[in-house]
Amino acid sequence: MLARVVTIALSLSLVGFALAQSLTVYSGRGEALVQPLVEQFTAATGIEVNVRYGGTAELAVLILEEGRASPADVFWGQDAGALGALSRAQRLTALDADVTGGLPGIYTSRNDLWVATSGRARVLAYSPERTADTPWPASVFDLTDPAYRSRVAWAPTNGSFQAFVTAMRVVHGESATEAWLRGMIANDVQAYRNNTTMVEAIAAGEVDYAITNNYYLLRYLANDPSYPVAQGFFEDADIGNLVNVAGAGIVNTSSNVEAARQFLAFLLSAEAQTYFTNEVYEYPVVPGVEPSEALASFDALLAASPDVDLDVLEDLEGTLELLREVGLL
Repeated sequence: MLARVVTIALSLSLVGFALAQSLTVYSGRGEALVQPLVEQFTAATGIEVNVRYGGTAELAVLILEEGRASPADVFWGQDAGALGALSRAQRLTALDADVTGGLPGIYTSRNDLWVATSGRARVLAYSPERTADTPWPASVFDLTDPAYRSRVAWAPTNGSFQAFVTAMRVVHGESATEAWLRGMIANDVQAYRNNTTMVEAIAAGEVDYAITNNYYLLRYLANDPSYPVAQGFFEDADIGNLVNVAGAGIVNTSSNVEAARQFLAFLLSAEAQTYFTNEVYEYPVVPGVEPSEALASFDALLAASPDVDLDVLEDLEGTLELLREVGLL
C-alpha cells in the first residue's frame, strides 16, 4: 500500500470545484488492489468516488447497454480489449494531450480515447532445474514441438490468455491461431484455472513451463527469493511477449468530465505509478518512474514487445468462439 496520502497540486478554485463533485467509476480492476488508491484520491481532492466493481468485459457491455443513461463517468479496464470495444462504439471521450502526451506508444490509444494506467507482459515461466537441457523456445509457436510435450501449462478460461489469443488472431490470422491452439492440444498442453495455479504447478513439479503474465511469479519471489521458478521472454517482437495494459477512459455521457480528468491524472501520478510497480509488479507507464527492480527494464520490454494496436483487441467474442470450436471452453 502507498505509505502516505498522495498530494496533488490543485489551485484553490479546483479544490472548491472538487469538494462539490462525486464520480462514478466502473472498475474491472479488483477492489483489494485499487480501493486504497481510490480512497487516497478522495483524500487528496475531496472528490467522492463511487466504484462499481466487476469483470472488465461485463462492465464494458453494461455501459453499452445503458447507453446515454449510464451513470459511469470513468471506465477502468483490466485489459485493452474492452477499452477498444468502447472506443469503437464511440462511448469514450477524447483525452487532452496533457493526459496522454509523453507516454510511450505501447501505452496509449492511437486515437487518444483511453490511456494505460499500468502495463504487464506475457512471459514464459519455467523450472530452471527441469528445463536446463531443453533449448529455450524462440517463439510461443515453438511450444507445439514434441520437446515440450506434456510440459506446458496454459489457462484458457483466463481473461489475459483470451486477450493474448485475440492478439495472435490480429497479428497472425485466424488459420495460424487455430493451428497453434490445435497443435498445443495435440502436444498435451495442461490446462489450469488461472495464472497463480500454473506458477504453483511448476514449483510442485507438475509442469515445466507456463504461459502467463509477468507479475504472478514476482509475488512469490518477493516472499521467497529461492522459489524454484523463473521466467523470460521469447525472442524480440514475438506475439508471446504481448504487452497488455490496464487502462481508463472517460465515458462520453459523463456529467463530471473535469473530475474524471483529475482521476485519470491521479492514476498517472508518480506516487500511484510507484504503487503499481512496487506493490503489484506491473510496469509504470509514465517517464521518470522506474520499474520495480524485480521487473525487466523498460528498454528490454520495448524490445521484446510485438507491435500490436491494442485498440483492435476488442473481438473477445470471436476468440471465445474459436476456443469453443477447438474444445477449450
